[in-house]
Amino acid sequence: MASPRLETYCCPNRDAATQLVMNFQPEVFCGVCIGSASVSLLLTILQLLPKKGQSPRKMPKASSSSTILLLISICDILGGLGMIFRSSVWLGFPGFIANISVVNGTDMWPSAFCVGSAMWIQLLYSAGFWWLFCYAVDSYLVVRRSAGLSTIVLYHMMTWGLAVMLCGEGIALLYYPSLSSCENGLEHAIPHYITTYAPLLLVLVVNPILFRRTVSAVASLLKGRQGIYTENERRLGTEIQIRFFKIMLVFIICWSSNIINESLLFYLEMQPDINETPLKNIRSAALITWIIMGVLNPMQGFLFTLAFYGWTGWRVDLKWRKREIAWESMSSSTAGENAYPSPVNYQSNIHESKKISTTDSQQTDEAISMLSEGNTSSDERLTRSSPIYQGW
Repeated sequence: MASPRLETYCCPNRDAATQLVMNFQPEVFCGVCIGSASVSLLLTILQLLPKKGQSPRKMPKASSSSTILLLISICDILGGLGMIFRSSVWLGFPGFIANISVVNGTDMWPSAFCVGSAMWIQLLYSAGFWWLFCYAVDSYLVVRRSAGLSTIVLYHMMTWGLAVMLCGEGIALLYYPSLSSCENGLEHAIPHYITTYAPLLLVLVVNPILFRRTVSAVASLLKGRQGIYTENERRLGTEIQIRFFKIMLVFIICWSSNIINESLLFYLEMQPDINETPLKNIRSAALITWIIMGVLNPMQGFLFTLAFYGWTGWRVDLKWRKREIAWESMSSSTAGENAYPSPVNYQSNIHESKKISTTDSQQTDEAISMLSEGNTSSDERLTRSSPIYQGW
């Protein structure tokens, strides 16, 4: 799982709260992390593979939103691999891990492994948080017709730049002046915790606001497409709203335990002696949420694919082939119908006005299709209600 306590444990003079959770049944905890991460990894890859008999997604072109969803899954997959690797070494080489606790030890490889694996996990999950924030921003901009494929470069710069900068800054302050002689005191640990939880809290606070505004904009977009708000369009707007709700629900389920656990450990750190009897319930709650984190954090990857695409099935189709996109066939058939000019001038003008109206409606359909990607029923309803489908 992803927690700033993983980096804190790499300091030989770590605090008592970190020592409490990291030394609590380490074999059981690592086994839980390996099991949860392995299941999530396999199911996530299964979800992303093409399936037999699955209708192609009716997308007019590759969108930045669909790319972001794939990048979120990739970050979860790589973060899960980091958890599996770290926990496997922890279980398989206990003597190697024991050298991390040696003060002024000559062997730096255990500490290097501790820091490197912890940074790998933190960096990838932090990048996943930033990508999720970019997805909320992009969804809103797509509906407002202010985003496109060109913005994905900006999202890459922002996501990886902020993730690397915050992770590096937090680690540098935590391990000052050196890894073998980390200074005690919360003033060195707090910046590291802030840089770790800042993107997580950003998603929790800002994403619901952006999603709510996007849903409102989608309703206005659907009403303005034909001047009416039919049952199909109302249902499509509801499904987009449900999709956003599922994304936030998965995020809250997987990461709320981290916030609770960190609050409990921070409270214990402020006590003169965390082993006092009145603090027994606090210690028990911290240990319980620590185990829960080991289960839920790695499962985010698989749960997100369910929120993004639904359950895609078990029948994997490994035959990669180019399929005709329904939108392209519709567009080509529409173009074929209008290929021959009308002998009467006013009819040509009518065709031109219809073409402009069709283009505007198609842009609207593209924006909504990007948001409802992965939902076959939504795509089909959108196509049936499209003026292109109705033979404008």
